Order: sequence, then structure tokens, then C-alpha cells
Amino acid sequence: MQANQPQTDLPVFHVELRGVGKAFGGTPVLKDISLQIRRGTVHALVGENGAGKSTLSKIISGIYTPDSGEVIVDGEAAQLRRTRDALKLGIVTIAQELALVPSLTVAQNIFLGNEPTNAGFTSKRALRAAFNELTRDVGFELNHDDIAGHLRTADQQKVEILRALASGSSFIIMDEPTAALSGKDVTRLHDLIRSLAASGRTVLLISHFLSEVLELADDITILRDGELIRTSPAKKETEESLISGMLGRELSSLFPKKPAGPNESLPPVLSVRGMIAPGVNRVSLDIRPGEVVGLAGLVGAGRSEIAHAIFGSTKRTSGTVTIDGEAVSQGVRASLGRGIFMIPESRKDQALFLQRSIRENVTMSNLSRFARALWIRRKQEQASVVSILDQVTVRGNDTRLVSALSGGNQQKVVFGRALQAPRRIMIADEPTRGVDVGSRRAIYDLIVEQANAGTGVLVISSDVEEVIGLCHRVLVVRAGSIVAQFTGDDMTETNIIGAAFTQAIPTIPSAGGK
Repeated sequence: MQANQPQTDLPVFHVELRGVGKAFGGTPVLKDISLQIRRGTVHALVGENGAGKSTLSKIISGIYTPDSGEVIVDGEAAQLRRTRDALKLGIVTIAQELALVPSLTVAQNIFLGNEPTNAGFTSKRALRAAFNELTRDVGFELNHDDIAGHLRTADQQKVEILRALASGSSFIIMDEPTAALSGKDVTRLHDLIRSLAASGRTVLLISHFLSEVLELADDITILRDGELIRTSPAKKETEESLISGMLGRELSSLFPKKPAGPNESLPPVLSVRGMIAPGVNRVSLDIRPGEVVGLAGLVGAGRSEIAHAIFGSTKRTSGTVTIDGEAVSQGVRASLGRGIFMIPESRKDQALFLQRSIRENVTMSNLSRFARALWIRRKQEQASVVSILDQVTVRGNDTRLVSALSGGNQQKVVFGRALQAPRRIMIADEPTRGVDVGSRRAIYDLIVEQANAGTGVLVISSDVEEVIGLCHRVLVVRAGSIVAQFTGDDMTETNIIGAAFTQAIPTIPSAGGK
């Protein structure tokens, strides 16, 4: 990637919004937003889900047109009626919802629309050379011939980032760019963002990771309920001041008080012995009633694979899974029947029916509770859903499409589905990915409530602080195996990250870790 030198003859402000407003169905989403984004800087947008961040970024990228006000690009009023208009002005978006062509290769996706040609035909040799140059400069490790649809989420995110860079854009919107990354890939992306700004490009960063925002941003804009609260230099902000601005109140603690913990005299509610499945290598573990156990490790280490094998959404080739001492048959139906529920990593791909109502999404796996012969008792269903939505703090009409909700509220709907029937084990895979700080605390509260009620909880998270803050015990996964266990004072970021990276095994866990 060739570095662009800052162009001193261009206006100081790369993009400006002047009095921008936007409403959907008569409901204001952005209210009189005036914002200036300096050229060659990293400008962060923070706010709760539903604050207006995505709508604002979609107006800049041409997906939405404002109802009022105007957008200024390079000092001139811009008519951004579609994404192509924004692309012509050098504006590109790396969205949180990936938009790859799954049947094309990595290289084809990266250079889609910008393919190197020879006599009017795409040159495979030139395509490979361009790919090699780009990935070498950025430092991402990808195979250009791999099919994009077969990649892990983290690698698909890398392809999206490389595609934006390959377009030669000067204004890059990054929406939760590190949500699916971990370890060295996050570090590389941070270095890349800094180098983009140093070369004269502008980065509009949307992130729920406040430490990341404070580390990378030059300026930070806080949105709340569609209004601009303030824009200030990052050096004048702290995590506490950002949270206060986002919520309009102080948040005393991100994590609730941990549950009392498991009763050592009680037998495990979940026992896994010698489990082998795709990506899983002879895993054994126990979870007692009321215990919150974390699975930590690098992306691709096998954490999600363990969860899916326990839940039965992938086939176990060997080993046993028991609930309260009784074996659980293969398959999701059998697991649900025995009180196991899984909140998967991708709510949009694996959990939600986006074109169905909130009510239908809550009751989807629990319809037998409301069925009479071939009919659904709608009044009972509605009453149950209203109660559940109140419990998970999702407001509004339950007949709305679930796609209309913010990411945090969509995740709460998935939790609501879990809470509608009694559960013995709840598995939560990346439960707060792409979720704002207020919704994150609400989700943590739901997890703690389940543990206090005697449910065993298995939490998979790339956020080490999250597993430490929530869990009684942390198991570290590497290459599909549990290689270390930490409790109490030993449950530190240094120990967990060290176990994830190193070949030395600091603690050999027994199945139950007792």
C-alpha cells in the first residue's frame, strides 16, 4: 500500500455535517447534527446502540439521504444519493455486517470492481501480484485463492478491510473493525489505522471498545438519542467521561457482583468427557449449578467449536455430554429438551430471523409452550413475550421486525428466547460483541441472574476482561483442547493470555477443575 502524502491545498475539514436530521417512520433518529471531521485524523463516534452512529455514517457513505441539512466533502456540498456517489468522492465503509461475495476468492473480493486487466480481461497474474503487495504492506495473513464464504469471521473482516484499502479511498469509515479480531490482528489493525491517518487519509471509527477509541482517536464525538452531546480531543476524555456522556448518567461499574458461586457438595449439572468433534480434541469439563465458567483463547482456538459440540449443532464423533448425570443425545432438539440453550456468536447469521417480528423471534424455539393441537394460543404467547421483553429491557411493540432493533436490543431478544423456558445450562458465545456499554451491563445482569437461579453458564469471549469480570473459573483453549485453568487470584490477564499463546501449560485442569 503506497502512503499518500497529505495534500495541503485541500480544506482542513475533510467532511462536515451542517444541521443534518433524519427520521424513520416519523421517529427522529438524528437531530440537527453539525460535525466537522479533520483531514488526516482518526475521528471516533461513540454512543449506545440506537444513538444514531450507524445512521450518521450511512448518510456520509450515501446509503441514506438526510431529511434536512447538508454534507460537505472537501469544502463543497455533496449530493450523496447512493454509495457510488460517495465512492467517487473517496468515501468507503467497512461495515460491521460483512458484505463479501461468498463464492468468490479472497483476492477477487478485495479487488472487486478494481480488477487489474490485460486486453480487457482480468489478469490472474496481476491480481495475485496486487494481492501480495497489499497483504505484505498491511501484514494480514490470507491465502488469495481461499473461497471467502469458507473463511472464519475474523478473516472475512480482514478481507473487508483490504478491499477498502485497495479502492484507494481517502475517507474510510470503520464500524467495529476489531469486533471479530483478537491478539496480533488487533495490533496490526491499530498500526494500520495510525498509518492511514499519518498518510493523509481520514478514518471515522465507530467502536464500543472505549479503550480502543482513547488509544487511536484524535477527536471523539459522543451521540446520545440522536443528538450530538459533544466533540472533544481524545486527550481530554477518559472511559468514565465517555460513559457518562453516552448514558447521561454515571455507571458505577461495568460488571455486576459475581454470583455466590457453586456449591461444592452438589454434583455437576453439565459433564463433558472425552469429547471429540470437528475442531475439538478430547475435551472434558464440568459446570456446577450456579457456576459461570469462561472459555478463553485466540480466535480459531476451538472455543466456539466446543460450544457447538456440547449443544449438538455439530456432531460429536466421540465422548459424552450429560445433564444432571443423564446422557444427552446428539442434536439441537435433544439439547433443548434437556435444558441446554446456546446464544451463538453471530446473532444475525445463527440466531435471529431478521424479517420476522420480535415476538416470533422470542418464541421460535418455545412454541410448544403455547400450542394446542395445530393452533398457537396467541394471547398466552403475547403475555409471555411482554413479560420476557420487560425482563430483558427491550421496549416497544413486539410486532416490529427484529431487524429494526439496535444490535444491543437484538442480542437481548436472543437472551429473551433463552429465558422463556427453564434452562439447566446456558452457553453464551461472544454475548456482548457489537453491544454498547449500557446494553452490555444489562446482558451481564441477565447472566448473573441465571447463575443465581441455579443455571450453569458457559461464557465464550475474546474479551479477557469480560471473562475475568463475570466468571468463577476460566478455561483456556488452544488447538481444540483445554490447556489451562485459572481461578481466584490466578485469574489474571497475564496468565490467561500467556496460556493462550505459549506452548508451556501453566495449569493442567481436571474435568471439573476442583
